[in-house]
Amino acid sequence: MEDSASPLMLRRRLRTELRTARLNKQLTQEQVAQAMEWSLSKMNRIEKAKTGISTNDLKALLPLYGITEEERTEELLALARAARQPPWWRQYSDIAPTTLLELIDYESAASAISQFEPMFVPGILQTEEYARAVLRTFYGEDSPAERVPALVELRTKRRDLLVSDDAPKFSFLLDESVIRRLAGSPAVTSRQLRHLAELADLRNVTIQVIPFAAGFHPGMRGPFKVIEFEDTPDENVVFLEGPRGDFISDDPEETKSYLETFRRITQMALGPSDSVDLLRKAAGEMT
Repeated sequence: MEDSASPLMLRRRLRTELRTARLNKQLTQEQVAQAMEWSLSKMNRIEKAKTGISTNDLKALLPLYGITEEERTEELLALARAARQPPWWRQYSDIAPTTLLELIDYESAASAISQFEPMFVPGILQTEEYARAVLRTFYGEDSPAERVPALVELRTKRRDLLVSDDAPKFSFLLDESVIRRLAGSPAVTSRQLRHLAELADLRNVTIQVIPFAAGFHPGMRGPFKVIEFEDTPDENVVFLEGPRGDFISDDPEETKSYLETFRRITQMALGPSDSVDLLRKAAGEMT
């Protein structure tokens, strides 16, 4: 089992195996739920990788699917056990918003991530000092003393996904206001912009800037992030941030609409090379 694989990724692998086995036996979800004395909603959650399956339930399910070979059974049981192990970000459950932890789970299993940001450098691209400046603005004096350092640490650990094995393809669109806005101090902001320019050299990371000269664009309604999955495109999700809280939608039409919006904004952005040049120029102007 791969130590770096997230619980969601493992659940998706297991559900693919189980769904294939069910279809090979020409069984419907309803028939399996009835035979297992499960609710249909439980069956749906397992096949959509929304939840894991216990080893006891799996042991009872496999014979129904005609899987009785000991080696194959143990292989699937091991996958089920691994999928139920707490991920590294679980330790931040008392500090971080639930939606953020759910987002990290989705990110860890993604094949591609497309994000538009009109105000801040995206969290996964932030330096520690930039993240500290942002989080102090939002949480500052109204939160326990340990919250901001813990959230900064969480953001720092998220960056590992950028260079992990089988890392997603990241595409970032930043409004020019992101790179012009002072965060903490000119030196902090300058180092952050240089960090962005360095990250843009990664083979799986593209960073583009929408210049002020582009005028109004579809992204001005607010930030969003679309997370795509190679195995099941119909299960892509969109992450939306707003003043009333963050929201994750798995509605296919909504995610398709935001992908189209992202494409339209991309057409108004500077190319990757010109964007990096602007990042470096802006960094120099901050010092």
